[in-house]
Amino acid sequence: MDHLLMDKQETMREIFGETLLQLSMEDERVYVVDGDLANSTKIDVVAEKNPQKFLQMGIAEQNMLSVCSGLATTGLQPWAVTFAAFLSKRAIDQIQVQIAQPNVNVKMIGGYSGLLTGLTGKTHQSLEDIAIFRSLANVIVLAPADSVEVKKMMRFAHQYDGPVYIRLARDPYPVIFSEDDEFQLGKAVSLKEGNDLTIISTGTQTSRSIEAARLLQEGGFSIAVLHMPSIKPLDKEAIVTAVETTGFIVTAEEHSIYGGLGSAVAEVLVEEKPAPMLRIGVKDRNAESAPNEQLLDKYELSASYMANAIRNFLKRNSRQVK
Repeated sequence: MDHLLMDKQETMREIFGETLLQLSMEDERVYVVDGDLANSTKIDVVAEKNPQKFLQMGIAEQNMLSVCSGLATTGLQPWAVTFAAFLSKRAIDQIQVQIAQPNVNVKMIGGYSGLLTGLTGKTHQSLEDIAIFRSLANVIVLAPADSVEVKKMMRFAHQYDGPVYIRLARDPYPVIFSEDDEFQLGKAVSLKEGNDLTIISTGTQTSRSIEAARLLQEGGFSIAVLHMPSIKPLDKEAIVTAVETTGFIVTAEEHSIYGGLGSAVAEVLVEEKPAPMLRIGVKDRNAESAPNEQLLDKYELSASYMANAIRNFLKRNSRQVK
């Protein structure tokens, strides 16, 4: 059955803060470690309601991740929370040497990921974090599509013994999933069936992919949408099945086209089932500050851009197939 975009919208960060507060109260091991962004990431609710579990590290991300590594070695479960840009780039050496290599139980949360970071500009935008974390051995990489999936992923991460990176967005997104839907590590979720092409999307780009598929359906195209919440490990079987069903693959992510979901899917196709493929994401360029819709259009991520790009891709490759 096709999943529908609900009229209801929720912000991932609000739900994240509330859920993390619950976890900190339920489990004595859970500590929340902040990089001086609690108001933006919405973990200030922990500082207010469970202050003994809230550790303020200031604007010192390298030290913050080192502290988290130390806490984990004592049996605690630290949740390091800051912007994705700062987590993935400022503290990468500490993450690799002190968390990934020794495989310690640290949860790393990258807020304000992608393009839409509230007019903060290129210094605060993260278009490389999936690529960076995907390259680190032992690190699970997750990107939820909505607030419901955020809660499911957090509960998984809490039970999982090892480093996990979860990529969160700033602004409200349509609710796609119900409370009955479950998150499974390494498993894709079929959101819409189709015969002509499969869009494989992750994170915030999934709701836009559903909308793009609807726009294409109005033009007579039958488009499947496969949501990939778990980027590492990746659901290789679902990718191969999608190719065998529709023959054409488009990947979609609010991330660089280099090293992220598109690269991961391409690796599977090259090794398992070569097929025509299009990557939708930010090209080889830095972004800038602007309102959300302008950014999505300029950097070719909007649902309307996706629909046009897929239409042209299908026309071009259908001629080649014939």
